[in-house]
Amino acid sequence: MAFDLPLAKAHLRIARPTDHLPEILRFYCDGLGFQVLNSFQDHDGFDGVMLGHPVAPYHLEFTRQHGQVAGPAPSKENLLVFYLPDPLVWQQSIARMEQAGFEAVKSHNQYWDRRGKTFADADG
Repeated sequence: MAFDLPLAKAHLRIARPTDHLPEILRFYCDGLGFQVLNSFQDHDGFDGVMLGHPVAPYHLEFTRQHGQVAGPAPSKENLLVFYLPDPLVWQQSIARMEQAGFEAVKSHNQYWDRRGKTFADADG
């Protein structure tokens, strides 16, 4: 029996507040190669930006609320994980992060140090 799952066809947006919007843009655009898809200023007291790749079924939204502090990431396991199965693409992505001035950090979960690289954005 086939199921029609509306969420299977949804576009995923991961939204997160930040106190460091300019630094976040540099990390995700210069380091990870994301593009600014849209942005807004003073929309009901919020500034924000949507980052992604035009053909990807997901994007990231970072917001800053005027007069409020977002604070750092809630835990060391608060991760966005990008799987890049092609070893050459993975190596090129690591090189782009390093060329943009970002250094890998030791991961809280040792699995990520064995199987990949962890980079911390301005929010931790």
